[in-house]
Amino acid sequence: MITPLLIGTLGTTEIIIIALVVLLLFGGKKIPELMKGIGKGVKSFKQGMNEVEKEISDIDANADEKKEK
Repeated sequence: MITPLLIGTLGTTEIIIIALVVLLLFGGKKIPELMKGIGKGVKSFKQGMNEVEKEISDIDANADEKKEK
């Protein structure tokens, strides 16, 4: 059975090859900007997930209050 996208099967050699390809494509000066953009995206995603979880818990709390009345 082939695992989808071979996730979880990357070894050290594959990671080094991927890093070299990224370095060749983007150059040394662009990589920090790229990583900064990825970091901002991850932070934004986490904030969105926290907001959704808060809204769900608020809805659950309101539903429990209505049941008690």
